[in-house]
Amino acid sequence: MKKIFRTLVCLVLLAVSASASAQFRYGPTAGVTISDLHFKQDLFSVDQAVGGLAGITAEMMFPGIGFGIDFGLQYELRGAFTNLGERKLWQSEGYGREHVMLHYVSLPIHLRFKWTRMDGLEDYIAPFVYGGPEFGFLAGHSRIDAYDYAGGEVGLAVGLGAELFKNWQVSAAYCWGMTYALKTAQLTNLSAQNRTWTVRFAYLF
Repeated sequence: MKKIFRTLVCLVLLAVSASASAQFRYGPTAGVTISDLHFKQDLFSVDQAVGGLAGITAEMMFPGIGFGIDFGLQYELRGAFTNLGERKLWQSEGYGREHVMLHYVSLPIHLRFKWTRMDGLEDYIAPFVYGGPEFGFLAGHSRIDAYDYAGGEVGLAVGLGAELFKNWQVSAAYCWGMTYALKTAQLTNLSAQNRTWTVRFAYLF
């Protein structure tokens, strides 16, 4: 994981050093999340939950080649409904269908490719794809004593989208949690990772 992080830092530094020839833009972003928790063992069922996100996003594209990076800083609500009451272990303590809410300050860093040579059509619509890590720092969570929460997580996201009329962007992505987000307090080896669908809207100046 350290090697991956160092590689990403190097890529970002190289991109920043080449920023004189790159097109840099930024703006607000907001969206909807549909998230789930993937446990190591299926001791109880888990249902998806709907959340949201809001923040600032930035894009740095290198003219003529279509490649670039995007990054941002945003608040993101993830979580799921965990049916602890299906097991006597937790039912005896009064737990039932619990809504786990995880509040993150998220830092996504993606490599991006955008189709920019389409004989003028890119002025109206320009498709793009992207992928890369997302670093989440836990800012708060629901008070469910049956769980112990990690201080943050690292996810890997892939997505696609389109730029409309040069400024508006809409995209959809799926993010796999690579590290655990929480674990049960009594069964410490039973941990869960985030799985999240995201739809984002952004306006870049």
